[in-house]
Amino acid sequence: MSPAPAAESDDADDVRAAAAGDRSAFQRLYRQHVDRVYGAVYRLAGYDHARAEDLTQDAFVRAWQKLEGFRHESSFGTWLYRLAVNLALMDIRSRGSDPVSMMDEDSLPEHGETPFCAAEREELERAIGRLPPRARAVLVLHDIEGWRHEDIGVELGMAVGSSKAQLHRARGLLRKVLGEAS
Repeated sequence: MSPAPAAESDDADDVRAAAAGDRSAFQRLYRQHVDRVYGAVYRLAGYDHARAEDLTQDAFVRAWQKLEGFRHESSFGTWLYRLAVNLALMDIRSRGSDPVSMMDEDSLPEHGETPFCAAEREELERAIGRLPPRARAVLVLHDIEGWRHEDIGVELGMAVGSSKAQLHRARGLLRKVLGEAS
């Protein structure tokens, strides 16, 4: 979900100001983007709140440190999101595994409608969290974050066919864990 054009221009002004050392501008960027960043890393971290909070904080620290090098070739939100996802993927690899995730709050229907109740969502999150890390990562990046197999392959260092196979495996394991017939 891309921000509205007004938000992008506000971001551009705040990015320039923050790069020049304006902490208030960076705080505005933080408030604008923290929920999306946290949501993505939370899912990739297997629904571990503490780990997701650490990764979110690390992403914003890195963004602050690298802000002068931001080239404005994409929106700040896109750049920050990729930085955060890359940090989460590196964290997963450093732990000897590979990535994971769940449903993005931005993708939920508006007006208070939810596709399933809180208990069902919790059950789904637990089931996704139990998937093997590599299968979880592909499922989260493809089905929840909307990445293409080509991008997943590049990011995770696997062939497109392997990404598709991991997605198929993850969906099958998820059905099994949730008690549905394959």
